[in-house]
Amino acid sequence: MTRKKKEARKAMGEMTRELAALPHMSVAELAERYEAVYGEPSRSRNKDWLRKKVAWRIQELAEGGLSPRAKARIDELNDETELEWPRPRKRMNTEAVDAGRDPRLPPTGTVLVRPYKGVEYQVTVLQSGFQYAGQHYASLSKIAQEITGTHWNGFLFFKLQSRAAKTKGGTA
Repeated sequence: MTRKKKEARKAMGEMTRELAALPHMSVAELAERYEAVYGEPSRSRNKDWLRKKVAWRIQELAEGGLSPRAKARIDELNDETELEWPRPRKRMNTEAVDAGRDPRLPPTGTVLVRPYKGVEYQVTVLQSGFQYAGQHYASLSKIAQEITGTHWNGFLFFKLQSRAAKTKGGTA
């Protein structure tokens, strides 16, 4: 067997092992792997989506993606039809937004004030999480649940997102 064939087999085996490990990874591990293969953090925490995107990228890196000629032809055809081909999304200004932070969050140190049933509640936005009543919380939803006694979407409760924007999948 030639050296090239041995290297190709080894690479294929490594790719197969990497793909086989994906279903057993946690969301945090998948997000970390996403950042490793794409060179930027994922804004999604959806496990299935992360697994598919990472698997696709691993295969693309190992076997090659579409050729520039094929991409150019797709764009050419796209101009002639009504179909949408995913174009590269505009990159967020990473200097303006802390890496890994939800862009809906106000800057670190901001105090969110929310009146609820005649009482004014204050939550401080931290670099990693939130502070409420002297305790650290990972999510606004947990704080909203603590205040109301029922489950709430934290962004809606603290009016960082409107219901209309949530149903459209956007932000307020």
